Amino acid sequence: MRVVLFVKDPERGLSQLDDREWDSAMIASLEHVNYLTLHGQEYQTLEGKLNLDAGQLELLVVRMNNKTL
Repeated sequence: MRVVLFVKDPERGLSQLDDREWDSAMIASLEHVNYLTLHGQEYQTLEGKLNLDAGQLELLVVRMNNKTL
């Protein structure tokens, strides 16, 4: 299934982060995870929407601060 990630940013608003095919195992893992990593950056998943008109799953994420102390 096609999965589109949208990132919510306080300064830039909502923008598309990624768009790719996920297999059923990756989609099923969403039941057990709250965070995902893309291009070395960690994001927290906030909510998901199954868009039947577009035939895709849309996930809303926010960027996590990965700075080490």
